[in-house]
Formats: sequence, structure tokens, C-alpha cells
Amino acid sequence: MSHNISKEMKRFNHLLGELDAVYHEMTLKLGLSDSVMRILYTIYDSGGCCPLQHICRSSGLPKQTVNSAIRKLEGEGTLYLEPAGPKTKNVRLTEKGTLLAEQTAGRILHAEDDVLSSWPKEDVEKYLALTENFLHALAEKSTDL
Repeated sequence: MSHNISKEMKRFNHLLGELDAVYHEMTLKLGLSDSVMRILYTIYDSGGCCPLQHICRSSGLPKQTVNSAIRKLEGEGTLYLEPAGPKTKNVRLTEKGTLLAEQTAGRILHAEDDVLSSWPKEDVEKYLALTENFLHALAEKSTDL
């Protein structure tokens, strides 16, 4: 079977894999699983509280994985669920959870911010615009699958 994938797409996929590996290594160094880190990262980035649905969308994790990790974190006293409407719940960090998130997800967010702030503003805007364009174009293509 012949694959006619451009060298640019192969490079892009390689870079995505390498980026995932860097995040995985940071997460391991901070003593968390990838799924717990993504959840804490999402909640911390949202100010300590966000809708459960937002975590599923923003983390890229399957709903079942999110629910399982949240039950574990809730049992550890890291976060709790609160009603936000008839069919919605918010996930809120406890004091213990806020401290954990600051020491883990917060460190990664600051590292990311340090990298972007070291780039010229025009490069940051271009990078973000191109990434957003790629995301929207790929989402449109996904409807053809």
C-alpha cells in the first residue's frame, strides 16, 4: 500500500509526537498521570472551577477517562463536583487541590508562558493564527470522513 503523505505532514506529525512526549515527561517528573494532569491543567487554567463538559472538550480525554479520574481526585479531596444547573456540574478545586494544581499544572502553564513570552509578539500571533487555521480546516475535513 502506497502512502502519499507530504514531508511537511510527516514533520508535523513527528513534532506533535515529540511535543506529547515532552508533556508526558514533565507530567511524570511532577508525579502525576497524563489524564490527571490534563484535568488539573484545565481546571487551573479556568481559575479553579469549570464545567465538567469543558474538561472533556478541552482536555481531549474521553468522557469515561475524565469521570474516572475525577472520582479518584474527589476521593483524595482534590476537587469536588457542584450542581451548575439541571443537567450540568462544575468541577471545583479544594484548597488541597489548588495547592496541587499550582505545584504541577501551574508550573507547566508558567513554562509554556515563558516560552511564548520569549518569542517576538508577531511570531506568537502568527503561530496561534496558523494553529487555529489548521484546527478549523481539519475540523471541516473531518465531516467528510
